[in-house]
Amino acid sequence: MKKHMHIAAPLLAAMLGLSSLSATGQSADEGWVRLIDGANGMDNFTVVGDANWSATDGTIQATEGSGASFLLTKESYSNFLLSVEFFVSEDANSGVYMRCQDPAAITDRSCYEANIFDQRPDLTFGTGGIVHIAPVAEPYPKAGGQWNTYQITMDGEHMTVLLNGVQTVHAMDGQFASGPIALQWARGVVRFRNVSIKPL
Repeated sequence: MKKHMHIAAPLLAAMLGLSSLSATGQSADEGWVRLIDGANGMDNFTVVGDANWSATDGTIQATEGSGASFLLTKESYSNFLLSVEFFVSEDANSGVYMRCQDPAAITDRSCYEANIFDQRPDLTFGTGGIVHIAPVAEPYPKAGGQWNTYQITMDGEHMTVLLNGVQTVHAMDGQFASGPIALQWARGVVRFRNVSIKPL
């Protein structure tokens, strides 16, 4: 049965230890793996859809396509800490999809999606929220036109999202236990340059 809970929780940035990550993805706090390091890392993903994903200007980016497209990890993950550094244009539609159940049908109903969508019609599940699970409160966060960080914890039914070091949601939900991670392009300019994961 699905449960929703939104409570205050301490910032998790100190847990992440990202400042000590090396270019190989290892850190003083062992266990971190770098999936994207600047323009490197495309080989850690399978491209789903036809967006023009490319390694460009020190990032991995997409700017156009005929529909939603994803970089899907080749590995599945259950419980983890995830750090994502991203840039999006103000009109962009993107997101970080987790524990995806069907690689052939990646949706916000078959994965948990930490949204990146400043212009979403229903902003309660806009940037900083987990679509259908955990809304964000006003004033709604904005990510467009700048570099941002997501720090996401998935631990059993517990999930926490920090956007630029500020917690936007904490929720509990038990629908999906494990699956790959997908980085989305759906509109605008979307760039990723540092993506790291630490399985728990």
